[in-house]
Amino acid sequence: MTLIKSISGIRGTIGGSPGEGLTPSDLVRFTAAYGVWAQQQAAGKGHRGKIKIVVGRDARISGPMVRQIVIGTLTGMGIDVTDTGLATTPTVEMAVTAEKAQGGIILTASHNPKEWNALKLLDSAGEFLNDREGKTVLSIAESNRFVFAEADALGSVVEKDATQYHIDRVLALPLVDVEAIRSRNFRVTVDCVNSVGGIVIPRLLKALGVKEVIELYCTPDGKFPHNPEPLPEHLTEISEATKKHAADAGFAVDPDVDRLAVINEDGSMFGEEYTLVAVAGYVLDHTGGNTVSNLSSSRALKDVTQAKGGEYFASAVGEVNVVAAMKTHHAVIGGEGNGGVIYPELHYGRDALVGIALFLSWLAKSGKTCSQLRALYPAYYMSKNKIELGGGIDVDAMLNRIKQQYGGHPINDIDGVKIDFADEWVHLRKSNTEPVIRIYTESKTKDRADALARKIKKEIAEQSLQ
Repeated sequence: MTLIKSISGIRGTIGGSPGEGLTPSDLVRFTAAYGVWAQQQAAGKGHRGKIKIVVGRDARISGPMVRQIVIGTLTGMGIDVTDTGLATTPTVEMAVTAEKAQGGIILTASHNPKEWNALKLLDSAGEFLNDREGKTVLSIAESNRFVFAEADALGSVVEKDATQYHIDRVLALPLVDVEAIRSRNFRVTVDCVNSVGGIVIPRLLKALGVKEVIELYCTPDGKFPHNPEPLPEHLTEISEATKKHAADAGFAVDPDVDRLAVINEDGSMFGEEYTLVAVAGYVLDHTGGNTVSNLSSSRALKDVTQAKGGEYFASAVGEVNVVAAMKTHHAVIGGEGNGGVIYPELHYGRDALVGIALFLSWLAKSGKTCSQLRALYPAYYMSKNKIELGGGIDVDAMLNRIKQQYGGHPINDIDGVKIDFADEWVHLRKSNTEPVIRIYTESKTKDRADALARKIKKEIAEQSLQ
């Protein structure tokens, strides 16, 4: 069993003993800790009376159980709850501000397999807690000192579907061109991995004017038909379906719909790194401005941004870090190379819905095919690897030795170690969500990116023996 406590939220496998897996008692403890924090934040801003928290979940099997415990704990603390039911992560984020709530909890383990679930914690802006706030919640949880409400002061629950609100806000964006999309009579395939994307993505596509939507795995029952992370090796069926049905494009999302992978008309992968690059190129053509992505994302965004007269900035990995950098540098668009598009015109959160809408607008207005659109952008190839962490490994010491070994090259150590070479790079960092070291490399060819990854993995193995 696994339980990971971090500023990113509380994530773990369902079952087992308290403190070792994500059990009912762990859910109560961390939900109560968040409730205390949210109440303190609201009081500090002069709020009087009960606060409101928005709760939503993806469709994974443990969702109903987790939802009952989380909502019961919040109401037991005297907190009112707006329950959005089955809802995407970006939908819940937007519902927090729409409901004028003091925070939100999203019940999703994102791309992790079905045995996982998690509490993703939001502030009153519908954004993830920052480092200081996350550590405060963890500290409150460790204290295990909570005061629950008496009978007359219990919170209430209101059920409210926020999906149509989210779709309507996307459709209202100036750069989303429904008429252009409708005029192309697009046929599109979708793979929603039997989670909440199956509820929202077909509805969005039809609202955008897509002529035909071919659905794969759109039943929101949490029975993931394949590994739910939208990587090429997991998307063979939608690739084949896109070719078979002569579709103009395919879209695959993860269980909570904050990541987007695009499939070309010939069944090849557009490239998850290039979801953000293409959407950013479209936005920059119309607005100009700066962009941000994390250290593990492709250089292609930097190239495109500079070519269009803007400045590119890199952040530490993690949505909260990307958002902070976007605000600092007034970025018009940003995100992460895992298919996460953040468009501040809508909200500060990764959002596959706005990614699809902007991508289809660009595809429609360009008059090109998906593969022709992809060819417009610089060609880089990334190799994404990870090493399972064994007991006794001093990760920080190991990374420091690697850093010293490559001291003659530009190095960024705000998040792990990123080493920039003339035409390629490697980024090593300890994951916040899994017990692994992630090793991302990028180069001009796939063979060179893979070779660099193998070289670094070998050096890590040698370092771990020291």
